[in-house]
Amino acid sequence: MGDKDEINRIDVFSLPGDRKMSRDVKRPRKNRGMPPPATFDIDKLPGSSNLTALEVAAVVRRTPGALEQWRRHPNHPLKWRYVDRRPLYRVDAVRDYLAGCDKITSPQPHNARGDDRAILP
Repeated sequence: MGDKDEINRIDVFSLPGDRKMSRDVKRPRKNRGMPPPATFDIDKLPGSSNLTALEVAAVVRRTPGALEQWRRHPNHPLKWRYVDRRPLYRVDAVRDYLAGCDKITSPQPHNARGDDRAILP
């Protein structure tokens, strides 16, 4: 008699193994990957036009999640503004950011030892 009660309790809390959750029930997920390269030329756009976060991510070749993290830092060089609770980027600001990235020198070799001596190839 104890075995029957235990089986009923387990059946109440478990889903049948042969049933899968349908796609209609699952909530849609954002695509967090790298967007394809931009289909427009940033240099030909007027400087006062606005770009969405996905368009900027395509231009600067970063993920939309990276742009979200950058927006958490108010001193980040890529400037934005919110319009109707959506972040928009002016083309001038994106051009200035890209120009600033060009001035950065090549990355230094990784120092795995931690003693200020780089590993030579």
